[in-house]
Amino acid sequence: MFDRIREDVQGVFHRDPAARNAFEVLTCYPGLHAIWIHRLSHWLWRRGLEWLARMSSNLGRWLTGVEIHPGAKIGRRFFIDHGMGVVIGETAEIGDDVTLYHGVTLGGTSWNKGKRHPTLEDGVIVGAGAKILGPFTVGAGAKVGSNAVVTREVPAGATVVGIPGRVIVKDSGEQDARRRAIAEKIGFDAYGVSGDMPDPVSRAVGQLLDHVHAVDERLEQMDKVLTALGGNYSARSLPPLPENDFAEEYPEAGAERPAD
Repeated sequence: MFDRIREDVQGVFHRDPAARNAFEVLTCYPGLHAIWIHRLSHWLWRRGLEWLARMSSNLGRWLTGVEIHPGAKIGRRFFIDHGMGVVIGETAEIGDDVTLYHGVTLGGTSWNKGKRHPTLEDGVIVGAGAKILGPFTVGAGAKVGSNAVVTREVPAGATVVGIPGRVIVKDSGEQDARRRAIAEKIGFDAYGVSGDMPDPVSRAVGQLLDHVHAVDERLEQMDKVLTALGGNYSARSLPPLPENDFAEEYPEAGAERPAD
């Protein structure tokens, strides 16, 4: 038992830079207290003492703000950061070195008995407020973004964001460079957040830029063909795209807006 407690404390130091000393971790981390109470509850549950198990689990919920059903199976070095609002269902299974942040729900989508809750393999990280709902597996080393709602299996090592949760696929360096070039050409910054943020809107704009790039190349080819045939199509200049046309101005409070 003391070896497991020591292991839990070391796990906190590895994953929380705010941890200063062992005494503080032992006394001030409700996520750890919830795990220790769950071990007692799970021990009682496995021996058929369901009422006592549920009572100890309920006491842990009152004390820590973390609700873990005594039937849930939890591996080693499990860490709940902050803890408040975490809910883990009866048939949930959690591997080793898993990290959950506050507000995470490992829930079910069915009232039928049997496996109803998700399985998190080793090394999974689940961001604050995320909901993982259903009897599927989140693969080892996967990351679930804050406030994501995941309802289907997640491959090992993948990153999932959004509602519903979608696996993020990183762009290749060549594709990303092409998107930036066409964005600069039309005077528009498609990466107003940052280029590597897994934002669905930014990704959609990126796909539009791919389409604009393809149309631009097609027009250049047509222009070359017409010029070779003796046409003067290339003499016609394209209308300018001033950068100011793409910038939305927000006047200061009290300032008058220009007349239409």
